Amino acid sequence: MASFSRSRFTRLIGPLVLVPALAAAAGCTSMRQMSGASDPGTTGSAMSDAAPADGDSRREVQAAGDLYKANPANADVAMRYARALRAIGQRTQAAAVLEQASMRNPKNRALVGAYGRALADAGNFAQALEVLNRAHTPDQPDWRILSVQGAVLDQMGRHEEARSYYASALRLAPDEPSVLSNLGLSYALSKDLKQAEATLRRASSGGHIDPRVRQNLALVVGLQGRFEEAETIARADLPAEEAAANVGYLRQMLAHPNGLAKLPHPGTS
Repeated sequence: MASFSRSRFTRLIGPLVLVPALAAAAGCTSMRQMSGASDPGTTGSAMSDAAPADGDSRREVQAAGDLYKANPANADVAMRYARALRAIGQRTQAAAVLEQASMRNPKNRALVGAYGRALADAGNFAQALEVLNRAHTPDQPDWRILSVQGAVLDQMGRHEEARSYYASALRLAPDEPSVLSNLGLSYALSKDLKQAEATLRRASSGGHIDPRVRQNLALVVGLQGRFEEAETIARADLPAEEAAANVGYLRQMLAHPNGLAKLPHPGTS
């Protein structure tokens, strides 16, 4: 039986599903995180701090870094620099930048939220929850932060508690695809694949479908053994050869006696 390659399965599930306004620390659980290649920084995370960077990414890190060195107290500059660092896998450094910036701007909730998400990306879940609680208040809740909090709790294995946060987020942002996708993956992590599929289909039913949400749906359909359907869904966003390879790997994983047991908890992103 073929061995289970973490990097191969990362390719299978694709990137994390992200909610809008990354600077506001919006984030979600992804299929990639379910596989173990977390991105939430992926969180608690199996992902290396270092990742290959293309020329554009390196230039953005350099440009944002120069601005940050000139004005480290500027919240917008710090968030830009942290985004650039995370884009190349430097999650620990991104968290350190946002920590310093949040100390200088403790009342900037967008910055505090970004710091909380960065902590989750670096695997510091308990601290992330503590910081995220300061990013909004009960009288002024932010659905994006609620979704991140749910994703962190899912990463910690506290799935029922996580789903209460997603429910609160959906009351503020009904049918928000990113939150529904997190919720669907939370059900998948609890091995409730039918509810996961129903929720992810709901997330995928809007006019502007995020390809990452659709890949999450493809994974959950494939986990139920409906490989041809999963491949059809995946091919909406991936080249046919890659979609087939991904589903082929999923077949191998499920054929393994402990295949499903190899799905770790997700990360946040």
